[in-house]
Amino acid sequence: MRAAAFTEPGGPGVLRVMEVPEPQAGPGEVRVRVRAAGVQPFDLAVREGWLPPGAPDGFPRVPGNEFAGVVDQVGDGVAGLAAGAEVMGNTLLGCYAEYVAVPAAAVAAKPTGMPWEVAGGFPAAVQTPHIALEEMRVGPGDTVLVHAAAGGVGTVAVQLARLAGAAVVGTASEANHDHLRALGAIPVAYGPGLADRVRAAAPQGVDAALDGAGGDALAVSLELVKDRGRIITLVEHGRAAELGVRTTPNKRSAARLAEAARFYEEGRLRVHVRAAFPLERAADAHREVATGHGRGKAVLVLA
Repeated sequence: MRAAAFTEPGGPGVLRVMEVPEPQAGPGEVRVRVRAAGVQPFDLAVREGWLPPGAPDGFPRVPGNEFAGVVDQVGDGVAGLAAGAEVMGNTLLGCYAEYVAVPAAAVAAKPTGMPWEVAGGFPAAVQTPHIALEEMRVGPGDTVLVHAAAGGVGTVAVQLARLAGAAVVGTASEANHDHLRALGAIPVAYGPGLADRVRAAAPQGVDAALDGAGGDALAVSLELVKDRGRIITLVEHGRAAELGVRTTPNKRSAARLAEAARFYEEGRLRVHVRAAFPLERAADAHREVATGHGRGKAVLVLA
């Protein structure tokens, strides 16, 4: 099958379309013909040489851990799923490809009215912030600081925090401030003086922070949030332990994904796709995500 993969770590240019072995559905698994796959900072770290815990070593390595597509093989012991079912889900690596084989328990039904490009970027965009907010115990009366609030995960984090009854302050470039206001967040601009701007926006204080930017944004979170157990970074994995902050645990599930899909169907949750690329332009998709300032998700779309 065709996949966007790399044979050695490096910049976006190491990604190229190549032939790799086609997976087969084993017991308890389904194989999915991928229609779209999300692109996220996690994938950029993989391309640069980071190997997620539990991922198989070796090359060629195919990035991508969220997908949407059509079931075309059903393994032994799988009930409730048949060939032709439209699904979306997660796996550790391998989604920048024509096919992916995953446990049946890792997929949920794609809402009928959801476009493929939205579905491809939906599983991680919704589950990452859903888990993070749950881990930080965000609820009514809390004020949450969301960094990179206009990005794919940040946009969903704002919406889920608001649904949980929390107030939200979101950092973003000024071009995205109206977008954040429309989602119910108080926007603040990046740059020097960020901590003071957040204090002005949230004079009652900040209870929790979700860091999707790293660097100065994480430093501001450390300055403003008293309980470091209520700070989660999505990007500074290597520094989290030494700083006493947390990363998002792997608690993704089909049930969690299905709940978010229901929010989407009810019109309570939106996922914006800012750019869609063919598989051959996976490197360009990585460059787009690396800018760090786009609104919503970047995805790969396969025919």
